[in-house]
Amino acid sequence: MKNRHIWHGALVKRMTICVFIGFSSGLPLFVLLNLLQAWLARSGLDIKALGLFALVMFPYTWKFLWSPLMDRFNLCGMGRRRGWMAISQLALLVSIGVMGMLDPLAHLPAIGALTTLVAFLSSSQDIAIDAYRRELLPDVEQGLGSAVHVNAYRIAGLIPGSLSLILADMLSWQSVFWITSFFMLPGLVCTLLIREPDVYGSPPRSIREAVILPFSEFIFRSGWKNALLILSFIFLYKLGDSLATALATKFYLDVGFSMTQIGIIAKTTGLWASLAGGLLGGIWMIRIGINRSLWLYGVVQAVSILGFSLLSLWGADPVMLALVIGFEALGVGLGTAAFVAYIAHMTDKRFSATQFALFTSLAAVPRTFINASAGYIVDYTGWFMFFNLCFVLALPGMVLLLKVAPWHRTSNDTFALEAGRERT
Repeated sequence: MKNRHIWHGALVKRMTICVFIGFSSGLPLFVLLNLLQAWLARSGLDIKALGLFALVMFPYTWKFLWSPLMDRFNLCGMGRRRGWMAISQLALLVSIGVMGMLDPLAHLPAIGALTTLVAFLSSSQDIAIDAYRRELLPDVEQGLGSAVHVNAYRIAGLIPGSLSLILADMLSWQSVFWITSFFMLPGLVCTLLIREPDVYGSPPRSIREAVILPFSEFIFRSGWKNALLILSFIFLYKLGDSLATALATKFYLDVGFSMTQIGIIAKTTGLWASLAGGLLGGIWMIRIGINRSLWLYGVVQAVSILGFSLLSLWGADPVMLALVIGFEALGVGLGTAAFVAYIAHMTDKRFSATQFALFTSLAAVPRTFINASAGYIVDYTGWFMFFNLCFVLALPGMVLLLKVAPWHRTSNDTFALEAGRERT
């Protein structure tokens, strides 16, 4: 009984850490996806220019290029994970605040450069946080830990996607951006208080090892054919959902909703639905395993996109908005929890920063480059056909599950097997 209490106490502590670092990870991304979009749209930028602003997200796609530095070097004497986390969090706090001090019409190139810097710092923080979480959690807790991380990540979206939009109707944009930036403080304080996770095996002893070993280990473990299938799956699984939400704020405005309605109805409904999806997804994942979770959650994630098609025809009905956003967020919460757990399962703890960065960089390609075309596609097709196209683009990733995560295969269901051994 005493050992069980100790185990539960350690579990609660690890999950609490996942909450704080997950929140810190999500905030800057949603600043770029939601707050920046609303700010620029209100300033008069057309939809094509707004779509092109997705290109500033390219650091999320290329972060694997500098991730070996985080596997190799101990920064500021705080460790390979905490040091990089603390520096990036402090720099993000300042950069986000300074962004709001610029004029979108007079300083657009400067805003582009600063948003690129925020994306670089945010993606760097993600490298360190993903590696820290992978090394902190035992394999049996990766599914639940991923779900908790995703939930906290989505909670962070409530700040720039809801609170900041509401404040924008009452305060200057400069004040809004500084208030938003100070929400980086909880994550920074957490980073300063937690301890560095234990090192598994021998970490890279040189830059050469830090660059070569993570890639060679993945190829050797999977083989070239399976490695390419896995990478293709990671690229495609979130493609449809990512493109569908690329211009979500602009879509809501075009349908006829006000900024306050978007802040209160869309964002809060989406938050609670995604929290439910993430939490239920993490719990069910322990029982049914990663493979079946990817199948079941992926279906919900894909079908939920069609709700946007319906909303584009239905019009500015607040109840319909809440239903559509709630269902879509539930699907995203489920799908993302399974997806992040799958990525964590595919990494070697010795090179968690580089391998995690490689996989998540690939997953970020649609959000960066393909999403940049969203404005042009909408301008040509209209919102209804755009969302139907997004649904079709969600299907290839599901088809690849036949190869990378077959329904009846148990070899990848690490968490379910580990949980069963724990119970016995």
